[in-house]
Amino acid sequence: MTTPDRQPPTPDPSASEFQDRVHRSSGGIAAGVLLLAIILWLGIDAVVKGRGHTPWLALAAMLLLIPLVIAFTMRPAVFANDERLRIRNPFRVIVLPWGTVAALRSGYSNEAITNAGTKYQLWAVPVSLRGRKKAARQQSRATAGPGGRGRLGSFSPQPPAASSEPPRAGADKAMDDLRELAETHLNSERAQGEPTVRWAYEVIGPAVAGAVLLGILLAVG
Repeated sequence: MTTPDRQPPTPDPSASEFQDRVHRSSGGIAAGVLLLAIILWLGIDAVVKGRGHTPWLALAAMLLLIPLVIAFTMRPAVFANDERLRIRNPFRVIVLPWGTVAALRSGYSNEAITNAGTKYQLWAVPVSLRGRKKAARQQSRATAGPGGRGRLGSFSPQPPAASSEPPRAGADKAMDDLRELAETHLNSERAQGEPTVRWAYEVIGPAVAGAVLLGILLAVG
């Protein structure tokens, strides 16, 4: 008795081709967690122990502050794959097919510029001048060669081997990665389309409600 041949499942090419590369700010996430802990600690304490309008003021303040803290610290992210660049900023989500990206510029902030000249800041990839200075110092030490002196003025017996690539700050490495994707897939058929922008009403709604409620409570006294 023979059994019918079973065809192996066809691999899904999109599983690897369209997997997102995610860039986030670890410092921003850490700051957000700390701020949320402080807000919740103070807010819950005011709700439990407060008198009169104090508990309601605390609830309104938390309703206003918590979405804003999340929006500016934990929410920002940049997702990139073979088709498009998706930028999740505090109050908007911008989707840019690679065919619409004219440049990825780094200055005092990192920005994506479309063919129409519209600029979108990448909140999740903040420029770190301190990181750039640190990378510059590392590169300077690496290129000093055997004649470079140590901290005490003595010659280093075994200088570190120079790496194939100069040191780069974390944000600059992320931008290099995005530029490589943009250059590779600029003319791809899958990477064409129109930019789209969506407002983050899930953040804006609670924050506006908290601001309105806080204003009413303060006005009532």
